[in-house]
Amino acid sequence: MRQMSVLVLAVLALPAVLSAGEPKMVFEDSFKGKLGEGWTWLRENPKTWRVAEDALEIRVEPGVAHNVKNALVRPAPDRGKARFAIDVTVTFTAPPTNQFEQAGITWYRDGKPAFKLVHEQIDGKQYIIPGKLPAPGKTVELRLVVTAGRYTAQFREDAKGEFKTVASGDLPAGPNEQVSIQCYNGPPDAEHWIRFDDFRIAELPE
Repeated sequence: MRQMSVLVLAVLALPAVLSAGEPKMVFEDSFKGKLGEGWTWLRENPKTWRVAEDALEIRVEPGVAHNVKNALVRPAPDRGKARFAIDVTVTFTAPPTNQFEQAGITWYRDGKPAFKLVHEQIDGKQYIIPGKLPAPGKTVELRLVVTAGRYTAQFREDAKGEFKTVASGDLPAGPNEQVSIQCYNGPPDAEHWIRFDDFRIAELPE
């Protein structure tokens, strides 16, 4: 009987061993009623962002990378110690009309944008940048995988199925690294809102 008990305990312990290769959640925000802890705004306009229906919605205002309104930023994970995936689902609630109207993830280094992974309107069509892979749907899930000096940019349409890799390359480390979700190059005379769902930072297994 004692041997049977030992065997049962060993079997019960198996899931913990098998789950060791799964991603470890570092931070997640489902925007349920409010923003999670640790976020700060760059050039906040309180009138053009809101938390509604368990999502963050930001109006796409005119501007570009260096003067974007309502960029929501937080400290980036220490990619010198591990490999991380940063995910967010992005939805155009109105069809984009402006050239280079876009939304997604931006990587900051010492207060300046260094890299972006976005869903962007170019010449009347929508693409994932970098890579310029066509993405005509209104909803995409973006995933930025970072290591000590590299990035891999991925996405999947409608937040379903397998991720597609669109680009990879060097992303040198620097001081005060931050990650942002933001949108810009919106029309000045129309209200286009971007919906951001399910932001996550996860440490990936080696």
